Amino acid sequence: MAGSRQAAYEARRVVVKVGSSSLTTASGGLDADRVDALVDVLGKVRGEGEKEIVLVSSGAIAAGLAPLGLSRRPRDLARQQAAASVGQGLLVARYTASFARYGIRVGQVLLTSDDTSRRAHHRNASRTLDKLLAMGALPVVNENDTVATDEIRFGDNDRLAALVAHLVHADLLVLLSDVDGVYDGDPSRPGTSRIAEVRGPEDLADVEIGSAGKAGVGTGGMVTKVEAARIAAAAGIPVVLTSAVHAADALSGKDTGTYFHPTGKRSADRLLWLQHASTPQGSLTLDDGAVRAVVERRKSLLPAGIAAVEGEFTAGDPVELRDVAGCAVARGLVNFDAREIPRLIGRSTRDLARELGPAYEREVVHRDDLVILRP
Repeated sequence: MAGSRQAAYEARRVVVKVGSSSLTTASGGLDADRVDALVDVLGKVRGEGEKEIVLVSSGAIAAGLAPLGLSRRPRDLARQQAAASVGQGLLVARYTASFARYGIRVGQVLLTSDDTSRRAHHRNASRTLDKLLAMGALPVVNENDTVATDEIRFGDNDRLAALVAHLVHADLLVLLSDVDGVYDGDPSRPGTSRIAEVRGPEDLADVEIGSAGKAGVGTGGMVTKVEAARIAAAAGIPVVLTSAVHAADALSGKDTGTYFHPTGKRSADRLLWLQHASTPQGSLTLDDGAVRAVVERRKSLLPAGIAAVEGEFTAGDPVELRDVAGCAVARGLVNFDAREIPRLIGRSTRDLARELGPAYEREVVHRDDLVILRP
């Protein structure tokens, strides 16, 4: 075991993400041998009793291609949802049967970004995952592709895995694919070498990250994996990025793949989701004083500081907070519908409460529901 990877070796709660290309054939359909090989690694680790595992698994859409007679991943959302509907059942059934060889029960958890950026939904998702682990089950998490729309999709399960790792307070995130790490160039070309460790963004500043996988059945690539690793590392979680065939080495702390050292501290769970998984449904333009209050003094946004409103949203939706130049400075969950805000603009909460009632004597965006996008 490499000394710098002691945290990987000692990790008790681990989130493992596996990509579609590591589970399916190039033409679509599950590769039972590949699934069993991964389960063999995870089952043995769980059987030793030293680690809890949460598996974030891609592959639902890819698994549904062949049964529906599709030769490649469809581009339109409706057929993607149809493929996911067929493939998700096949994927979980395969995992259920394979993990049963080790006496491990599987629990399916399907998420959309809306499930995790809103306070009540986030709490429910966290509670479900914690209870599954406490009861000895192994959660298999995936994006809910069957109902997700363009507006609420995570876009790739790499980012979902980073956010789930934060949600369950994981000690380690392992990102598995068909590439055995980050390279300082195209790994198919002679002379390139694997980057063993990343201690911060500067270590990859001069590295051109590829975007395409080999199999062509997933949505991610090295770009999404590196971005996911950065999200997790910034949240205080170490990350190992390697190929599925090296999963056992990654979990035991051996020198495989690329190891991302933590670069930040853990923050409020829900704010990480708000920043990286939510899609703003509208925007509020702030005057200069409100920008300073929100960004520099970390205050809530009051009606008096709003200069304009755009978009169609309801109370509880994520909105972007912009300065007068149109630059996004923060994102938060709004407490009023879009149609209510025009009559609140520029007014004090005291005046609003006197005229409209006590329900209007509150913040438009509370600081606890707000994340800063620029320093």
